[in-house]
Amino acid sequence: MSDGRTTSPDHVQSLARGLAVVRCFDAAHPRRTLADVARATDLSRPTARRFLLTLVELGYVRTDGTTFALTPAVLELGYSYLSALGLPEIAQPHLEALSTEVGESSSVSVLDGDDVVYVARVPVRRIMTVAITIGTRFPAYATSMGRVLLAALPDDELDAYLARTDFTDLTGRTAVTPDSLRDRILAARSEGVVVVDQELEVGLRSLAAPVHGPDGAVVAALNISTPAARYTDEDLHSVLVPALRRTAAAIDADLTRVGVTTQP
Repeated sequence: MSDGRTTSPDHVQSLARGLAVVRCFDAAHPRRTLADVARATDLSRPTARRFLLTLVELGYVRTDGTTFALTPAVLELGYSYLSALGLPEIAQPHLEALSTEVGESSSVSVLDGDDVVYVARVPVRRIMTVAITIGTRFPAYATSMGRVLLAALPDDELDAYLARTDFTDLTGRTAVTPDSLRDRILAARSEGVVVVDQELEVGLRSLAAPVHGPDGAVVAALNISTPAARYTDEDLHSVLVPALRRTAAAIDADLTRVGVTTQP
């Protein structure tokens, strides 16, 4: 089967044909006859048969004598790639889908010391005076993602953080006392979603939810950022919060599926 691309001298045609046989099975065609496979791959029937029987012998295809279908063993072909991915690579397509759905910027960050560090991001528009890129750092206490990540700390580590941090009122609305921050952080722990309204920068509102690894521990935070005046409180909770929760759950599922247990 040709896709119009030229091949290099190192091209292994038999491997390409074998992969074409695997790829011809999909949701619309979970089972195929020998004739179906030959037609879909532009292979002769004898050649298609040899590839199919080899895949049967290897355990990637099963047959009832008339039709063929893939087995779950084909997942092994992609598992090595998926298991090598880190949090940013796994989260990125989910961020793209989330930003497309709600029309707002979305990000994932991790806690590094007393700061959040952005590890994945999809910007829809620039709504801060500071351009946010991968590696951008902000003080955890003033951000929605930071509060989600601080909420995941054991109580003694949270106490130590609140005791050592010098809080700055960045906007006139920033919570800057240990008691007020503790209340907001503990609310994030119980509610699972935190909203920060113009505490990092005037005109910016963000909401965040935790991202969990396979063991259930919080490994990152996911957020949506939006201009403060764009949504009423009711719309924020009826439109953005459900989308945020769904996306966090989808990232959790992928991290569990590929066994990502540590931060990038």
